[in-house]
Amino acid sequence: MFSRVIFTSLLLGSTIIFQLGEDPSPLVSPLLVLYGLITAMFLLSFIYALILKHIKRELLFAYIQIGIDTFVVTLIIFVTGSFASIFSFLYLVVIIYSSMLLFRRGSMIMASLCSIQYGIMIDLEYYGILQPFVMEESIVAANHSWSYVSFKILITMVACFAVAFLSGFLSEQVRKTRRELSTMEERVKRVEKMAYMGEMAAGMAHEIKNPLASLAGSIQILKKEIQFDPELDKLMQIVLRETDRLSSLANNFLFFAKPPVGKIEIIRLDRTLIETIKLFEKDQTCRERIQIQNHLDPNIWIEMDPVHLRQVLWNLLLNAAEAIEGEGLIEIRTYSLKHNYVRIDITDNGCGMPRDVLKSIFDPFFTTKPDGTGLGLSIVHSILESYSYWLDVESQKAKGTTFTMKLKQVNPPA
Repeated sequence: MFSRVIFTSLLLGSTIIFQLGEDPSPLVSPLLVLYGLITAMFLLSFIYALILKHIKRELLFAYIQIGIDTFVVTLIIFVTGSFASIFSFLYLVVIIYSSMLLFRRGSMIMASLCSIQYGIMIDLEYYGILQPFVMEESIVAANHSWSYVSFKILITMVACFAVAFLSGFLSEQVRKTRRELSTMEERVKRVEKMAYMGEMAAGMAHEIKNPLASLAGSIQILKKEIQFDPELDKLMQIVLRETDRLSSLANNFLFFAKPPVGKIEIIRLDRTLIETIKLFEKDQTCRERIQIQNHLDPNIWIEMDPVHLRQVLWNLLLNAAEAIEGEGLIEIRTYSLKHNYVRIDITDNGCGMPRDVLKSIFDPFFTTKPDGTGLGLSIVHSILESYSYWLDVESQKAKGTTFTMKLKQVNPPA
């Protein structure tokens, strides 16, 4: 908005100075219209600034502002000679900055607006309905052949759409690159944080496991040595149960810190997915309340330990099922990508997650579930990271979550 005011003031101001050099009278009709345009631009900018804080639909507000700019440019062209004006290039300026804010679709809409306005204005001038502000009658559109007039209109329209297409394409590429860089930056930060936490976790898990093993062994010996007592036996069973639970938690922590090296095989992805889905459908978390739909590309092969792949899939399916209250739907899709990659999407229609939660879901022991350990997604991330595979997540509150894995595709075995 500020740049528009500066640019318009300089442009129209220089035009006024030039016009005064041609005709010293400051009250000729073209100059009066230019004065009005400058005043209108300042007034509009003041109104924009006042209402900007109260605008909720900023995209629509941008469309309205830039749409008004196209009409202002049409007035500038009309005042400075219409068919003979040298300021028709201003349409291209409007289209370029519309592509920066509104991207390809917005720039195409503005190119259409500019083309329609310019075509109507020149047609009306050609048929004598509009009289442009020009000093020389010889440069009026009506004094040229229709073929020449229509050719100039066509060239201007083609230029508008060409600039809209190119600037829109570049803006989309810039937006895509920024999004990819942002995703990579978040991934690097996540990997660095988890590497640090993994080193600390490995040491802690080792230190915890040894006392737990001693504790469990001692309780087992005491259970055999002392005389049977129902109350004491009950307490010992509680100690053994909780010891097993802590031992399992320590094992999961070790798995997160350093996933064991598996037996890497070339496996057919859709078969492994279907096997895991069938097993998960029988689990009490899923059975009789969640429908699982799969859309799997056949003949996609990857290189990975099948046990690791099944654990990753199971943890993600479990996370999706637990996010759904009551009945729901989980969709699994696979796509072949460029450069021999395959993408797996696991989408649920559960409760979703806000952005502040999304930033921490891969952290160990972070969970929003009352009975969760917070290690499931951490283990998934660690396993995929050990293969240099990609894991990403998108979620909207009350709409659902999509986990995306990007795996390397290989040729099927001979």
